[in-house]
Amino acid sequence: MLPRWLPLDNAAKIYPPAMTEGWNALFRVSVTLTEPVDRQILKRALLKTTARFPNFAMKLKRGFFWYYLEKLDGAPEIRDDVQNPCARMRFNDNGGFAFRVRVYGKRIAVEIFHVITDGGGGLSFLKTLTAEYLTLKYGIDIPRGGDLLDCTVNASKEELEDGFLKHAGPRAVSEPPCRAYHLNGTPDRDFLHVTTGILDSGEISSRAKALGVTVTEYLSTVLLFAAMDWKKARGEFLQRNRPVKLTVPVNLRKPFNCRTLRNFANYANVGLDTRLGEYGFEEAAVIVHHQLKLETDPHRLAAKVASNVNIEKSLFMRLVPLFIKNPVMSAAYRIEGDRKSTTCLSNLGLVKLPAEMTPYVERFEFMLGSLIENPVACAAVGYGGKLYVNFTRTIEESFLERAFFTRLVRMGVKVKVESNNI
Repeated sequence: MLPRWLPLDNAAKIYPPAMTEGWNALFRVSVTLTEPVDRQILKRALLKTTARFPNFAMKLKRGFFWYYLEKLDGAPEIRDDVQNPCARMRFNDNGGFAFRVRVYGKRIAVEIFHVITDGGGGLSFLKTLTAEYLTLKYGIDIPRGGDLLDCTVNASKEELEDGFLKHAGPRAVSEPPCRAYHLNGTPDRDFLHVTTGILDSGEISSRAKALGVTVTEYLSTVLLFAAMDWKKARGEFLQRNRPVKLTVPVNLRKPFNCRTLRNFANYANVGLDTRLGEYGFEEAAVIVHHQLKLETDPHRLAAKVASNVNIEKSLFMRLVPLFIKNPVMSAAYRIEGDRKSTTCLSNLGLVKLPAEMTPYVERFEFMLGSLIENPVACAAVGYGGKLYVNFTRTIEESFLERAFFTRLVRMGVKVKVESNNI
């Protein structure tokens, strides 16, 4: 029996209080097929997929102590895609759903409010939706497994659990406050500028292996150098002693052997202290590698999860009404959230599909909507021998992505760049 309602998971609880009239925390995953999308078939596939992901078929509701999710029937209306992705979601205009589906030509895009899932859950939904669509359109038999789910069975209890509550460690650890260098630019929040760099994933993987690091660590190092280029160019006196730092989301499902379809990610902060002098690229990559290794140690991750869970379980959070908690949580998110990092890099990794699907799929993409403080974000995903790196920004200056891709080109990496700017 599927639940009529769900409490928000531990990570999701912060997002409703942090919402503003012009912003909520969205991200987007998309797939490009080899033929134009048939909307009528996609609608049938969407109904089946949404029923398989009960956390998607829910509406955000306000309770006395906490927000919660309440069951909805059906699926959201499929809409035309737009040049300005991840704009503020108006739930009442979307049938109450906290995600939306957009179509343009051969592309299917799903934009998701973070209260229902994270990037890993979003990719699982899109892969399953794509499999259902291809099955209905072409009559092919697609094997299911891993994060490609079978829509003929109901969600299990494990898939709907709050992984944070289940896997919190016995001891909590809190991070010392450290405000990072902040990217300042000319605000342009009415339009999300998107710049996509298309790289050869095999080449990036080989370069990373040559340094003894992962692709995420390699890209993080390039992004740190781009941010340091920004800092040198701006020469801001008040921020001269702040370190350049990245937030790197960590999918917790694998280290904790967890099958949840809801949010289950934590964040690692890696960076370079520019007060200590100049760094060579290889030297910096090794530093980032060890920082991420330390941050993603399972014991440390469990302790960080416990720290967040302990806040939720505190007497204040349990007994104080939501109208009092809301401004406190909103202020905490602004103070403790994006300000600890200069920007972020979220890498979903390599998308793997059954052989039966690959002839019909050209491309996957992943992008982050605007952040509440940091004006530039970076997201990556690999498929079909290509690595797609998306920069999204809410400022006019394109310095960071230009510095990132220019540095790669100077290192001998071939880059094809696309943009939604006219």
